[in-house]
Amino acid sequence: MATTADIKNGLVIEYNNDLYQVVDFQHVKPGKGPAFVRTRLRNVRSGKMLDNTFSAGHKITTARVEQRPHQFIFKDDMGYNFMDLNTFEQVALPEEMVPFADLMKEGQEVTILFHAETETPLTCEIPPFVELTITYTEPGLKGDTATNASKPAIVETGATIQVPLFIGQDEKIKVDTRTYSYAERVK
Repeated sequence: MATTADIKNGLVIEYNNDLYQVVDFQHVKPGKGPAFVRTRLRNVRSGKMLDNTFSAGHKITTARVEQRPHQFIFKDDMGYNFMDLNTFEQVALPEEMVPFADLMKEGQEVTILFHAETETPLTCEIPPFVELTITYTEPGLKGDTATNASKPAIVETGATIQVPLFIGQDEKIKVDTRTYSYAERVK
C-alpha cells in the first residue's frame, strides 16, 4: 500500500480492478479546501487515457511490474513475436498490445512490461526514437513554402511519416515514436 505522496511518473497502480500507469501528475493545494493530486493515467492493457483526482493521503495499491529487454523477430498470424535477450525464450503478443508496431523493423530492441506476480505480458514499449530509411517520397519543389511545409514519406516498415521538403528518397531519418513525427536526419 502506498499513498498519493508516493505517486510519480511511470508508477503502475491498481485502480478500478485494472492496471494503470501514471503518465502525469500534479499535486494541488488550493487556498481554500483540502489538497489533492490530479493524475493522468493510461490503462496498461488497452492504452486508453483517464484523468483522475485523488484526495491527498488517499491509499493506492501499487502493482509490481518488471521491464525486460526483448528483440522483435517476426510477425505472423498469431501476432508479433519477440525473443528475450537474457533467456532467449520467445513471446508472442497480439497486435493490440504492441502500439506503434508499424515503426518496428526486424531486430528492433523493445521493452516488454510483465506483471511480476502472474508473469503475464502487459504491453510492449518501443524506444522513443527509431532510425528508418525512406523508401518513397515525392520530390520537394524549391520555393514552394511560406512556412515550415511538410510532405508524406513512406518508410521501410510501411508507415507514413510527415517530413520536411528537403528530405529525399533513400535517406535515413530519426522518427519520434511518441508523437509519430520526423525528428532529424541521420548521417
